[in-house]
Amino acid sequence: LDPEKGVNYPRCTAGKRNCPPDDCGGPWGYIDFLKAIQNPKHPEHEDMLDWVGGEFDAEEFDLEGVNERLR
Repeated sequence: LDPEKGVNYPRCTAGKRNCPPDDCGGPWGYIDFLKAIQNPKHPEHEDMLDWVGGEFDAEEFDLEGVNERLR
């Protein structure tokens, strides 16, 4: 959907780190996910990268992308 003219939408001005992927298993699942993708020798490394759709940078924050989703 295109943003409507004259409507004030929320805007993010700053942030830190990438959000966890959907359905990763809560905080503990996210920790396990990060361990798996950061260690190429981890038994679930390739499966987790496939599941998330490729590379995942937990430190990345995409301010422009966040604001696009808020509109």
